[in-house]
Amino acid sequence: MAAAQPTESPRRTRDAARTRAEILDVATDEFARAGYTGARVDEIAARMRTTKRMIYYYFGSKEQLFTAVLERAYTVIRTQEQKLDVEHLDPVAAIRRLAELTFDHHEAHPAFIRLVSIENIHGAEHVAGSEHLRSLNSPAIEVIGRILETGRAEGVFRDDVDAIDVHAMISSFCFFRVANRHTFQALFDRDLTQPGRRAHYRAMLGDMVLGYLTAGARGNPSA
Repeated sequence: MAAAQPTESPRRTRDAARTRAEILDVATDEFARAGYTGARVDEIAARMRTTKRMIYYYFGSKEQLFTAVLERAYTVIRTQEQKLDVEHLDPVAAIRRLAELTFDHHEAHPAFIRLVSIENIHGAEHVAGSEHLRSLNSPAIEVIGRILETGRAEGVFRDDVDAIDVHAMISSFCFFRVANRHTFQALFDRDLTQPGRRAHYRAMLGDMVLGYLTAGARGNPSA
C-alpha cells in the first residue's frame, strides 16, 4: 500500500496566501511609484522586512512579480464587472451602471492607472505573456455584448455598435480623468477629480456613451 502523500496544513496554506497578498500589496505600491524599470525587489523586501529570496520563492522573478501585480489589479475590476446584475436592468440603465462602475473603480484605484500606463510604456509585454489576463477580458466584453444585444433587440441601441468599442469609450474617459489630472489642471486650471465636480463627470460619462449608442437607433424618437 502506497504511503499517503504529505499535504500542507490549512494554516500553512492560509499563511502562504497571506504572505503572497502582502508581497503583492507592497509590490503594487513600489511598481506604481517607481515603474517597472525603477522598482527594486530589494526595496520591496526591505519594506516587508523579509528577503529577496523569499519574494523569489513565491514569484520566481521581478518580471513574474510584476505580472502577478497586473493580474491581481485587473482581476479586481473584471470581478466587479462580472458581479454586475445586468440581467434585471433595462439596457440603458445597464450600460450606464457599467460606466459608473468603471468610473468609481478607476477613481478609487489610482495605482491601477499608473500600472497600466507603465505596462503600455513596456509595450504590454507582461500582459501579452499572461494567459490569465487574456482569459479575464473575454467575460468583460461578453457582459457588454449581452447589454448591447438586448438594446438592439429592443430598438434602443443602434445596430452597428461593437462591444470592444464601447469598452474603449468607457475606459478612455475614466482613465484620462485620473491619469491626466495633473497635466490637465496645469493646462486648463481644472482638476478633473475635484469632489465637487464628481457627480457631473460621472453623469457626463453615461450621457456620452448613451448618446453614441442611441444615435440612429430605431426606437430613438430623434433618430
